[in-house]
Amino acid sequence: MTTRPRTRLRPRPQGVLLILCGAALLRIALFSELYLRYVKEGLRPYLVVSGVALVVLGLVGMISRDEDEDEHEVHDEDAQEAQESHAGHGQDAPAGHDHNHNHTRNPRIAWLLTAPALALLLFPPPALGSYSAGREEARVAAQGTGTFPELPAGDPVDLTLGAFASRAEWDTGASMKDRTVRLTGFVTRDDDGTWYIARLLVTCCAADAQALKVEVRDADAPAADAWVTATGTWHPTGKPGSDEARPVLDATSVKRVPAPSDPYEKR
Repeated sequence: MTTRPRTRLRPRPQGVLLILCGAALLRIALFSELYLRYVKEGLRPYLVVSGVALVVLGLVGMISRDEDEDEHEVHDEDAQEAQESHAGHGQDAPAGHDHNHNHTRNPRIAWLLTAPALALLLFPPPALGSYSAGREEARVAAQGTGTFPELPAGDPVDLTLGAFASRAEWDTGASMKDRTVRLTGFVTRDDDGTWYIARLLVTCCAADAQALKVEVRDADAPAADAWVTATGTWHPTGKPGSDEARPVLDATSVKRVPAPSDPYEKR
């Protein structure tokens, strides 16, 4: 009478690695809003589905049957007997014996692969900040100069950094003249003491981020990467469309604010 082999879970490196990666995805996309540091909001369902799939694949990969384990044990015993038999007759041990040793050593090395996945699960990377903004500036403005629509009534007017920069660099109608605006972003500084409110613009995910920066004058610089809201007026610097036209704000107030759950501007 044969007994049906039992199914049980065994901790194998490949399975654990998949489970950790899947758990990391679920942590940032399903149980928090950390995914907004890396991708746009619309990609959340895909991250959740991918996380669930990785966890399921990892569990499936860890399932083993006693029958399989018994076959491996019989094979190892046969190899050991063959080695002893050859040794007794003065012959070299078969190459298969070394293979068995490698078979036992490789999984131990494979466990090292779980370290990066575990780090991702426990310590997700922060959003891009002043380091990235200082090394990749981009002008996200209308192509060529022209007249922009009037700003909404009432002061101060909340503007994105992209909207402020576009009007400062390209608006021949000077629509921001004599208007009070309010900008929110993180702080980045140059070596000469000039500081900026910055934000990163993403089209799809953090990998394609481009920096938007507005120079702030008449206010002391907070610490780098601190999130602030600055209120002030546009400071003209040159003819629209020229290299001298830059986004500059004469600040009347700068206040520290909490970092938003979604730190990026969207195109």
